[in-house]
Amino acid sequence: MIFELIAIVGASVVNLDGGAPIENAVIIVDGEKVTAVGRADTTPVPPEASRIDATGTWLIPGLVNVHVHLGLVLPGLLEAELANESDAALALRMAKNARDTLRAGVTTIRLPGDSRHVDIALARAIERGQADGPRIVSAGEMVDITGGHGADETTADGPYELVKAVRREVAAGASWIKIAISGGIATPVGDIAEALMTPEEIAAVIDAAHRFGAKVTAHSGSPRATRVAVEAGIDAIEHGYFLTREVLALMKDEGTWFVPTIVVSQPKTMPFFERIGSPAWYLDRVRSVGPRHFRALQMAVEEGVDIALGTDQFPFEPNDGTTATVREAEYYVEAGMSDLDALRAATTAPAKMLGMDNVIGAIEPGKFADLVAVTRDPSADISSLRDMVLVMKGGRIYLNELH
Repeated sequence: MIFELIAIVGASVVNLDGGAPIENAVIIVDGEKVTAVGRADTTPVPPEASRIDATGTWLIPGLVNVHVHLGLVLPGLLEAELANESDAALALRMAKNARDTLRAGVTTIRLPGDSRHVDIALARAIERGQADGPRIVSAGEMVDITGGHGADETTADGPYELVKAVRREVAAGASWIKIAISGGIATPVGDIAEALMTPEEIAAVIDAAHRFGAKVTAHSGSPRATRVAVEAGIDAIEHGYFLTREVLALMKDEGTWFVPTIVVSQPKTMPFFERIGSPAWYLDRVRSVGPRHFRALQMAVEEGVDIALGTDQFPFEPNDGTTATVREAEYYVEAGMSDLDALRAATTAPAKMLGMDNVIGAIEPGKFADLVAVTRDPSADISSLRDMVLVMKGGRIYLNELH
């Protein structure tokens, strides 16, 4: 892979710590990394560098989306169309979705459960430069209990079977483990707010994963199951449809991350579900959680819970005039976050959650040159993320609409 020495000039670099931006900035990119950031009058441009004039734009780190399924299949017509999808077809579909994700300004993703370990193979191909896509952090295949949310033919029941399943995913290359401790929207059995895994099962998964240095996240709509998981030391909770203030306060105290995926339950997403032919029972379950899901997000913001952006839709999926990723961040502001905090939830916060804040999540020397340019200051108006004009990942440009 051949890299250029690049100087991005003229833009303002957003200060994610809340301070003043660097105006008329120079960012030097050498290979995959940023080597210098500063004002034009103090940061010389090497004569051999290729210049990118970004005057009038605002630069932020590449976005991070920590709830993505590149091989997403939902009930209805989409499920029927993909019923006999081969491994090769799945790999090609996921590779296309990875490319589209990158062009949407999302330069790092976490996949909390995808099929047949294709995501792990794709992550390695992207890392080697054999495919284009975001950095991928994988949870392998979801560890399912019989009859649980998302369960297929490969399930595990009881602490000992679940420990073995965790070890299988770690051995395949997963650095996170995903479990479903309650029912879900996409599964027609099991109440969304009901605790489906036993406390012993939850504790066994967390202990086994942590022994290998892997983190654990849980699909949960249940306050009771979430409390059990948080008390057992789980690292993150996904969705949290019916979480209570008491449980959210516990999450805050324990440092448990919350990935809201609020975009999946709100009315503005209904056209997406209709477009993919979702059945009536699915739409009913979406409607049943929407208001309480949004209230849970509001309370999480009020309680100061650590929030990292995730969508449970393709990051690039059209949603209410923008992408699912951007709309998710806008919902955070609607729920009470400041624009700056919503921007952090899409950049610095998920980088920290993933343990990657030493290499991504900020435009700083020594970190990967993962950059997005927009036409207005997103720390003052999160909706400016709707207008991306430049996307760079690791020193390579994947979108350039600068004029």
